[in-house]
Amino acid sequence: MRRIVILVILACWTAIAAQAQGTELVTLDNRQDSEGWEAVGRLDIRGKGFCTAALIRDRLILTAAHCLYDVDGTLLDSDRFAFQAGLRDGQAQATRSIVRAISHPEYDHTGEATRAAEVAIDIAVLELDQPIRNTRMRPYLIAQRPIRGDKVGVVSYGRGREDAASLQEVCEVLGRQTGVVVMTCDVEYGSSGSPVFIVRDGQTRIASVVSAMASVNGEKVSLGTSLAGPLNTLLAHFATLGPARPGGTQRLMDVSERNETGAKFVRPQTP
Repeated sequence: MRRIVILVILACWTAIAAQAQGTELVTLDNRQDSEGWEAVGRLDIRGKGFCTAALIRDRLILTAAHCLYDVDGTLLDSDRFAFQAGLRDGQAQATRSIVRAISHPEYDHTGEATRAAEVAIDIAVLELDQPIRNTRMRPYLIAQRPIRGDKVGVVSYGRGREDAASLQEVCEVLGRQTGVVVMTCDVEYGSSGSPVFIVRDGQTRIASVVSAMASVNGEKVSLGTSLAGPLNTLLAHFATLGPARPGGTQRLMDVSERNETGAKFVRPQTP
């Protein structure tokens, strides 16, 4: 997780951030609480740390692009990654190696403070060595871009809470500019790549991916991508690369295709 300041974007939302309300983080430390969130997992990076990722196809996970790079800006080998889906108290519902990791084709990792244009496309997909096909771990749908005032939630791992995912059921979208979504969601180092969820048409969908932390007059906010457009571009790019191994095949669905998930996510009530 990077801590950055994007003054041009954040200046308009200083007063809003102070007024925004949200719920506290809750640790998903038992099976009942974790129900529906098992397809979120910890993305371990050997020799570096971890990020958070979520299943969007049975063989594809979504995370932040900057998680794929070392501190000196070099791209990490795919064999340094491992995905632990539904990790809780040292036990994962499924563990997979990574055979290929691809960031957005226009993403330019500098290893320094990031421009808004880079945050807007800070996404990557990683191909698992074997598909995850489990009724408790179904791939998540993708939502259209969130707008100011939307109530969202985030499931993440983070520093000090590495062994189980945490759910913040309600946080708020403060605004969106140049493809960057500014939110009140509580994130920490390790939360990069965390899926930001929204309820649309009665279904829980991923609306953004956490990219970085920033500050508004001392108030912490989180930054993510608008996702739908950039993700379609990324998937189209991924599809042109062909299989990762001889004889391997994978069909990449458009983000609008339907699927089902059992995720429990309470739609915030309007006062």
